[in-house]
Amino acid sequence: MLGFITRPPHQLLSLLCPGLRIPRLSVHCAQPRPRAMAVSSSSWELPLVAVCQVTSTPDKQQNFKTCAELVREAARLGACLAFLPEAFDFIARDPAETLRLSEPLGGKLLGDYTQLARECGLWLSLGGFHERGQDWEQTQKIYNCHVLLNSKGSVVATYRKTHLCDVEIPGQGPMCESNSTIPGPSLEAPVSTPAGKVGLAICYDMRFPELSLALVKAGAEILTYPSAFGSVTGPAHWEVLLRARAIETQCYVVAAAQCGRHHEKRASYGHSMVVDPWGTVVARCSEGPGVCLARIDLSYLQQLRQYLPVFQHRRPDLYDSLGHPRS
Repeated sequence: MLGFITRPPHQLLSLLCPGLRIPRLSVHCAQPRPRAMAVSSSSWELPLVAVCQVTSTPDKQQNFKTCAELVREAARLGACLAFLPEAFDFIARDPAETLRLSEPLGGKLLGDYTQLARECGLWLSLGGFHERGQDWEQTQKIYNCHVLLNSKGSVVATYRKTHLCDVEIPGQGPMCESNSTIPGPSLEAPVSTPAGKVGLAICYDMRFPELSLALVKAGAEILTYPSAFGSVTGPAHWEVLLRARAIETQCYVVAAAQCGRHHEKRASYGHSMVVDPWGTVVARCSEGPGVCLARIDLSYLQQLRQYLPVFQHRRPDLYDSLGHPRS
């Protein structure tokens, strides 16, 4: 099933940025077994990324089977990097079940994904692993850990979610992530991958532009927000926030999402997507589990940053304290 592309009129961009080359990016939106791939011949040399959308349940074995099928499909279609959503390992019914199902990074599940990355020969962004850290015995709490594996299956980066989602949205039900989870202590430096320098974040982090600005200042070209957005905040904020982060940082934004009903207590919005540095949604998943694909054009990114040099115009002397709570 093919997706769609929307891009500002070439005439408008030409007026804003004379000489700017508008790339023909491929857009693909598919169920787990797509038959064909829509791509222009001029973009074959650009790296291809895959965004996987799943409906995790408390069944870890079945969740891995579903994710592995999508990752293998991404590899078959030529992706160099596949992104999985937050809680790709499982979504439990309550905090007690979350803690019981959690594992350390050296456990069986990460071993399975390590083998999968080697088998498929591509990088994996594992968007939110329920990690029993080294302080598990003392705290009896876990970390929401974004793990990046290279094509040899080695862990090249880990980011532990720094902003925990403790909110109560009318119509969506309460969420108190801190009941079972400890906030991470720091950001992770962007990592060089075959698609570009990737900055790691998780879901609720997208509401804090200071984090994305810190990552792009450190060299990020691709920001990734693996997520499990709810049914109320999803339609209202999901795409708006992702496009805003892309525009203000002039980065690609990759957002793999949970979708559908996980169990009787929880459902997620879905709508996984890739946004380019202009703020255009260049790929998105349809309803249900599946994968969408997009080409990453870093020369296009650099051109936009050259013609709109917003980071040269920033005034940190005026607003560098924005990260502090309101008085």
